[in-house]
Amino acid sequence: MKKITIIIAALLVTLGAGAESRNFKLGKWVEIHNAIMKELGRSYVDTLPVDKMERAAIDAMLANLDPYTVYVPEEEQEDFQLQIGKVYGGVGAIIYKPDTQGNVIINEPYEGSPAVKAGLRCGDEILAIDGETVHGLDSKACSDKMRGTPGTDVKFLVKRVYARDTVEVVVTREKIHLPDVEYAGMLDATTGYISQSGFTEGVSDEIRAYVTELKKLGMKRLVLDLRGNGGGLMQEAIRIVALFVPRGSVVVTAKGRDPKDVDVYRTYEAPVDVKLPLIVLVDSGTASSAEIVSGALQDLDRATIMGRRTFGKGLIQSIKPLPYGGQLKVTTGKYYTPSGRCVQAIDYSQRNADGSVSQIPDSLTHEFRTKAGRIVRDGGGITPDVELEAPKYDDIVYTLVMRGLVEQYTLKYVSEHETIAPVERFEFDDYEGFVAFVREKLPESEKAKLDSLVREQIVPLIEEEIVVRYYYQAAGVQLRLRYDDQLKKALVSPMI
Repeated sequence: MKKITIIIAALLVTLGAGAESRNFKLGKWVEIHNAIMKELGRSYVDTLPVDKMERAAIDAMLANLDPYTVYVPEEEQEDFQLQIGKVYGGVGAIIYKPDTQGNVIINEPYEGSPAVKAGLRCGDEILAIDGETVHGLDSKACSDKMRGTPGTDVKFLVKRVYARDTVEVVVTREKIHLPDVEYAGMLDATTGYISQSGFTEGVSDEIRAYVTELKKLGMKRLVLDLRGNGGGLMQEAIRIVALFVPRGSVVVTAKGRDPKDVDVYRTYEAPVDVKLPLIVLVDSGTASSAEIVSGALQDLDRATIMGRRTFGKGLIQSIKPLPYGGQLKVTTGKYYTPSGRCVQAIDYSQRNADGSVSQIPDSLTHEFRTKAGRIVRDGGGITPDVELEAPKYDDIVYTLVMRGLVEQYTLKYVSEHETIAPVERFEFDDYEGFVAFVREKLPESEKAKLDSLVREQIVPLIEEEIVVRYYYQAAGVQLRLRYDDQLKKALVSPMI
């Protein structure tokens, strides 16, 4: 007994010494930092740009940890809230400004937005905002002027795209929430489909309502499309899983640095349907909360996961207040799926000689078992139950999209066509005109690449861009489904 007591005491001393060592190192570097800044303030030949220096130092320090731990000063709170909550005060439209001397073009208004209510359309040109010309302003400066407190007015001088007259338009700003559910509907008489792009507050209620409505329309199976979904609030992920599993099911476990810091999250709401066959579509852009949903449904043998291996972000972030109105978004833990696996694919604590981070090799991953005994692995995202080949595009297609040439052509097309056919019947019929347009925009050294442009690869992208301008974002998803080979293969693939 005495020996055990001595061992425990020694362990406590060791742990205490470890904590003391960490605290000493922290205090040491804080003292060194303060001493350097004081000495620079006394001795440096020029006036110190203190704000710029400190911000650069903080950003560099945090970047050495992981990409998700970031400092947000007070003046960047609005953009930060837009990033995490997809909410801002404004008119509800994406703008396009080719250069500082050009006008602001309404590029993509959101359905039901203040811009649409005020009669603005894609292609309308804004010449002035609240009496100030937009010439000389960049896109961000114009966007900042358009944003503001919900309920306040902003006055535009607008050259209308079809009437070609110039009018004053007053738009009353509103709270704009970019939708997480991009589209929901029936693919056929018995198959429902929901495309979800994020996990902001309230999306689980939307999904619950859509599932209920689709069941009334005859849905016998559901496709939940999480491709490209970068995640968001963990609580919303838990509530979405709760729609399809018995109340009290474990969805995710969060573990912090302290071994005692463990939180187990279970479903606490009544499900909508615990037997409805589910297909969850994922890809390399599926991350964070989207991986919690797909991982939990896979581990509980409640859905068939189809597509490509997910991103592998198994980290949890918390928001901590800082002095002077700032905030720190800091990684505070890792999450684990019901089988006990962590999907984190990147080890940020291990960096290569060039500063890059290491990918966890398959040889270091471990086997886990789903509720029914199927083998799943940790450390590399969520591996689908059914692999589906990803769409492939030639380099020239990427070039045209990334340089904004498809977008520029779309604005030209819209200016020449006041209406188009309904999305179900719309077909793009000016391929030669598109090629001629982009040929004029490309440098001479790259024009020859157009000879290899595959019509079947670029036309669906053009059609999607066009229908969004007339029928808003949901129409883009509807158009995309027309060419979605992954989805078509998923619908005929065997399910678990």
